[in-house]
Amino acid sequence: MTDTARPGRSWLLRLVIAFAFAQGAVSMARPAVSYRALALGADERAIGVITGVYALLPLFAAVPLGRRTDHGRCAPLLPLGVVLIAGGCALSGRAASLTAMAAWSGLMGLGHLCFVIGAQSIVARQSAPADQDRNFGHFTIGASLGQLIGPIAAGYLISERDGAMGRTSALALIVAAGTAAVSFGSLWRIEHRTAPARRGKAPAAKVPVGSILRARGVPGGIFISLAVLSATDILTAYLPVVGEHRGIAPATVGLLLSLRAAATIACRLVMTPMLRVLGRAALLGSTCLLAGVLCAGIALPAPVWALALMLAVLGFCLGVGQPLSMTTVVRAAPAAARSTALALRLTGNRLGQVAAPAAAGLVAGVAGTAAPFVMLGALLVVAAGLGARGKGDRAPRRDGAPQPDPAVSEEGPARAGLNRNPA
Repeated sequence: MTDTARPGRSWLLRLVIAFAFAQGAVSMARPAVSYRALALGADERAIGVITGVYALLPLFAAVPLGRRTDHGRCAPLLPLGVVLIAGGCALSGRAASLTAMAAWSGLMGLGHLCFVIGAQSIVARQSAPADQDRNFGHFTIGASLGQLIGPIAAGYLISERDGAMGRTSALALIVAAGTAAVSFGSLWRIEHRTAPARRGKAPAAKVPVGSILRARGVPGGIFISLAVLSATDILTAYLPVVGEHRGIAPATVGLLLSLRAAATIACRLVMTPMLRVLGRAALLGSTCLLAGVLCAGIALPAPVWALALMLAVLGFCLGVGQPLSMTTVVRAAPAAARSTALALRLTGNRLGQVAAPAAAGLVAGVAGTAAPFVMLGALLVVAAGLGARGKGDRAPRRDGAPQPDPAVSEEGPARAGLNRNPA
């Protein structure tokens, strides 16, 4: 076995660590942005707009970045993403108006998009077909670690006593910028470069976006990812608002959000055994359905202990959708357009992050701050139906025998995951 075929997994560990710090910065900044906006006089509708702008720039940038990554290296997007995240956090901490808050929130979202497209493409290229579910699951543990630590740190730093929320939320955003910068320490030599990019050859024809979207499994994977991420995003942005209305302290809100993230980590650690027992379709359908019921349950005036229990189970259920939707999209897309397909999945995510907070802001303004969670519940129930209609394949053996990856027959194992030509 060559070195190319036996790359080891240190790259995955370092990618998880880098993602944990980058996501930790974003997860600390998102509630801090909401609290700072409240201190600047924002209402529920303004919070929805600011949360939506976070996804606006990425909505237009995702597909061009995916196209570039399909025919080039992925690694340069990682440090670029870290710089933009750190800059967006720091500038948000110094913003003195809601307009500026929205603009720097958009910059932060663009940085997060760059990092995630580069990182997901690296996992897709450097994972053998039989390891994709596991490696995407482990990769998303980095996101869950960040979502676990970030809200706790934000809740610890932010205080509303004596009108200090404007100052303390700004401090939390500056700390988030420093947290993002720590990611640089794990970004060395993450992408394997065992073969030079092909030179002197005509570039491969671009696969039309329409063809990618018509591939069976891609639209369903995109919608499931959109629904799950919208739920996570609205929870992060609107639980502070719910806490304000119900008299729950920011530190307690941070702990509740982190409890949700800890349950997501637990889910991803046991995902492979769950796939072997239930299969992908049953696992996706059942967890999305239960998550929808629990999201709607948050609208009820439950005590804090009941809210904590709901968020723990909800976090476990939400842990399934993201990694399995990545694998679904990668396997369903044409082999020459996998980064573009992942970028389309992220475009769907960002579309949800634009539309869901805007809709949540309108619903909250009309029906109260708990109403957006009922809307999310309905979205997840639809995702459950799509997940249950998908292929019911179970996790493959490491030899890949039960479910050969389509890329193996199209372009051989190098393209499928062994990455003999990373370009």
